Amino acid sequence: MRFIRRRVGAGGLPRTSGRSEPRVAARTGWRRFRLPSRRGWLWRSASLTGLVAVWEIAARLAGSNMLPTPVAVLAAVYRYTRSGQLPLELGITLARVGAAFVVAMTVGTVIGFMMGRSRKLNLLLDGPLVLALNIPALVIIILCYLWLGLTDVAVIVAVALNKIPVVVVTTREGTRAIDSRLLAVAQVYHVPRTVTLYRVILPQLYPYLIASARNGLALIWKIVLIAELLGRSNGVGFELSVFFQFFDITSILAYTLAFAVVVMAIEAGVMRPLEKRLLRWRG
Repeated sequence: MRFIRRRVGAGGLPRTSGRSEPRVAARTGWRRFRLPSRRGWLWRSASLTGLVAVWEIAARLAGSNMLPTPVAVLAAVYRYTRSGQLPLELGITLARVGAAFVVAMTVGTVIGFMMGRSRKLNLLLDGPLVLALNIPALVIIILCYLWLGLTDVAVIVAVALNKIPVVVVTTREGTRAIDSRLLAVAQVYHVPRTVTLYRVILPQLYPYLIASARNGLALIWKIVLIAELLGRSNGVGFELSVFFQFFDITSILAYTLAFAVVVMAIEAGVMRPLEKRLLRWRG
């Protein structure tokens, strides 16, 4: 969109007097009441510390193996990490999560964009989309195992099929919200299609794509664990099923904690910086 402003020039687009000042004031006021970003990690750390404290108190009050203490769970994490079992199983599960995530985001974004731009295609695919949104994930996993066998391909396909409809819906709504006036300006000044895509369309879709990616990451790893529990002989989901059979609650919480820490690290180290970079044009 900055590209279009440069092509049009300073006087190419009309400006409405009296409207930009309130927006600037409102934005300044919002930033005034926003917590400083350098202190954000303190609030997050405080919330996590409070959660651990509640966990410790609840475990001591329970006084049984039904709820192990955080120290016991951390000791189990250290033991499994030192033996190499936890990193191996965690890596296998993360590989499946990554593959399913890439497939779901790619296919879902393309289909959603096409449905948002074409009314006929939207009417044609809206019924199957609603149906896909309401099919239980467990049914899709079982069918993929029956059709494709107990393989990693079946896991990736099943997880992707569960996530693609959600990505399609989010991308479709984002495509509908694209400012048609900017597209008209790009067309009038004969801006190339590739430039229009990267400078006009995608910047307006980034908030929807990032929201879809965040929700998808949280949903996909849960479905992957279910798929591993049902039909795979490795991965975090399979290990959880083994611990369940032996009623090993400490090991279940240890694997869950390790996987949750990895997902939170991806959120903090990848998703948030990516969001700031892609949405910096908003100012």
